[in-house]
Amino acid sequence: MTEQTAAPYGRLLYGCMGLGGDWSTEPHEISDVEAAAEAIDAALDIGVTLFDHADIYRHGKAEAVFGEVLAGTSGLRERIQLQTKCGIRLNERGLETHYDLSADAIIERVNGSLERLRTDYVDILLLHRPDPLMDPAEVAAAVGKLMAEGKVRALGVSNMSAAQIEFLQDSLETPVVANQLELSLLKRDWLESTVLVNHPDARGYSFPHGTLEYCARQGITLQAYGALARGHYTGNPPERPTQSESATAVLLAEMARGYGTTVEAVLLGWLMKHPAGIAPVIGTANPDRIRACAGAARAAETMTRAEWYRLWVTARGSNIP
Repeated sequence: MTEQTAAPYGRLLYGCMGLGGDWSTEPHEISDVEAAAEAIDAALDIGVTLFDHADIYRHGKAEAVFGEVLAGTSGLRERIQLQTKCGIRLNERGLETHYDLSADAIIERVNGSLERLRTDYVDILLLHRPDPLMDPAEVAAAVGKLMAEGKVRALGVSNMSAAQIEFLQDSLETPVVANQLELSLLKRDWLESTVLVNHPDARGYSFPHGTLEYCARQGITLQAYGALARGHYTGNPPERPTQSESATAVLLAEMARGYGTTVEAVLLGWLMKHPAGIAPVIGTANPDRIRACAGAARAAETMTRAEWYRLWVTARGSNIP
């Protein structure tokens, strides 16, 4: 396994997409800054030191309110790591959404993020989505320039397959250190694809097979966004849950009681138990729910193999083929 820069950043990350108010282009308010400060404090309380951003989150307001907290809190920048993403354009050039990993766009977007975050550098820059017009050599030139200027210290990707990472890596002088993907007990394509090899049901899952194994072999940290299942089992349950959803909620509560922890911690611990070394991203802006994640590592250590499988089988609503 290749040793990478991302390893020291720990197992839990805080995802800042919920900070900054609404998704309008209207300016943020002081109450949004105060709410961000509370969320950051809660994340720090449970030992989180890596904070995840993207230039598009709340149309830049997530970075802006975080930057205000950072500027107003002495010594905070030295205690944490920051990562941000670029590559998605919203409502530009007559398109609702499109991708842009051209050299000029990468440099422009990183400079904008640094200005909003009120910092001189980010610890990790993630390329947010694969751009079908991406030229790896052009990406490498832009990233190399940003690194030479001290503005970016490490590079990662998001939503990329093993083949896409390998194709990009061939042109880079720096290793890809992270791949952020949607992984959770609810979104299980990443897991189902591993047991459905040579099985007709595999056609129902779109996750690129071999990506987890490739990242593990290369020492690329798997960052799991949506790790709390978007509140599906805690905080925002469906109005009409299916039988498997109801059974999963009951089992999660039972396991949480048995471990002396929370359902949030069990959900994250289930991901962390996987040998790929998954690092869950906590996406809620609710300080109480953030603190409820504190027992995730302990839940992962406590969970037996049988319990891990039982939770998976209950969530999928059928036995493993």
